[in-house]
Amino acid sequence: MGLLLLSGIVVGSMIGGGAFNLPQNMAAGAGLGAITVAWGITLVGMFFLSNSFRTLADQRADLKSGIYSYAREGFGRFAGFEMAWGYWLSSAFGNVAFAVLIMQTLGYFFPVFDGKNWQSILGGSVLIWAMHFMVLSGVKRTAMLNTLASVVNIVTLSVGVVIMALFFQKMQFSYDVWGQQQHLGSTLAQVKSTMLVTLWVFIGIEGAVVVSDRARDPHQVGTATFVGLAVCTTLYFLLSALPFGVLHQTGLAKLQNPSAAYMLENLVGHWGAVFVVVSVLFSVLSCWLAWTILVAELPFAAAKENVFPRFLSRENQNQAAAPSLWMSSIVMQAMMFVVLFANDAWIWLISVAGVTILPPYLASAAFLWKCAAQKTFKIHEGERRRASLWTGILATLYAAWLLYAAGPKYLLLSTIFFVIGIPVFWYAQRERDRSAPAFTRMEGWLQAYSASWQSSLLCCLPRRC
Repeated sequence: MGLLLLSGIVVGSMIGGGAFNLPQNMAAGAGLGAITVAWGITLVGMFFLSNSFRTLADQRADLKSGIYSYAREGFGRFAGFEMAWGYWLSSAFGNVAFAVLIMQTLGYFFPVFDGKNWQSILGGSVLIWAMHFMVLSGVKRTAMLNTLASVVNIVTLSVGVVIMALFFQKMQFSYDVWGQQQHLGSTLAQVKSTMLVTLWVFIGIEGAVVVSDRARDPHQVGTATFVGLAVCTTLYFLLSALPFGVLHQTGLAKLQNPSAAYMLENLVGHWGAVFVVVSVLFSVLSCWLAWTILVAELPFAAAKENVFPRFLSRENQNQAAAPSLWMSSIVMQAMMFVVLFANDAWIWLISVAGVTILPPYLASAAFLWKCAAQKTFKIHEGERRRASLWTGILATLYAAWLLYAAGPKYLLLSTIFFVIGIPVFWYAQRERDRSAPAFTRMEGWLQAYSASWQSSLLCCLPRRC
């Protein structure tokens, strides 16, 4: 893949239907002031995180598998497996969230689909398997289609921003900026309530790194990452802030998803909602396509290095990671049933997708920190090494802040999902070498610590969640 296709993967991975949910999702527990602070934190944090991926892609182009290989190289095979496992789970949960959103969006035209009934499960399942067979046709052809769709996404989102700007009212915008009249809590609490939403819409910034072994020039991966960040950041802030110039926080918080569609229906009538609904469907499908590529790529790359079971390293005649994709699609199909039990399946799914991808992000940033501190890069001198060091430190702190903001409930869920992967790692290590122990002594201690961490979180839940 060249720069254009890699950039399409990154932008296509980030810009999806979730952007059209920002008016309601961001306003659900925060006022305009806190939302502005949240986007400021996110912009700075994502800048350093994306810079971490760029630096690692440039300086460690020998690590072809992206996030997984960073964790393995820096912290051992078990850490590498867990980060690959978490990234894969996050991708799978994200794909199921797309299915839920599509069903909610179709509900505007067909009320039988509300995103949380058996009709929605059936419809979402059909789409999961449709994406499955498209990717089986070959990753390069699918990536080219995703690049074209990404251009359309940017255009449709820009039109939506213009429509909201035309109805912008300054007095409305300045009302109860900090949410004090609505008793939304402290500014810190409001900011924390938005963090997993902002993380969700930025997931994909590392997309080109994950498929870096397909890049024609590995050094283009970093450039593609920055292109995705620059394009998306402006659109996300406008989609979050401009609605406050149209409706109060309470009105925004009550909107159905996709909230931008229902807001525009109030402004310009039925055609505005139809415009957004069609845009959401196109946007989600293109984003979903990119993440279906990614959900198959990482187990495939890890299996080639005997970290995942060997059968996942096979390809079909179109050079698609067929066994990995089949396994992922089956898991996503099982996850579809969560919509019957969750009060808000969309928020639950994107929150779990966020907390399962945070450890891989944290490990990548910490690996950059470690490399720069130990001077193991090709560049050792002066300002460039110091810049890499501070990039790693600040990106690590940002990822740690997001874990704190997630709260104990989602941290516990994340820990449980990571523990579930341990038998898979054990099996893969037995395949690699039956005579060698699957875990080092340190890894055994880490598992014991994980068990105690889960117990502590469980004790906190009745009081805090």
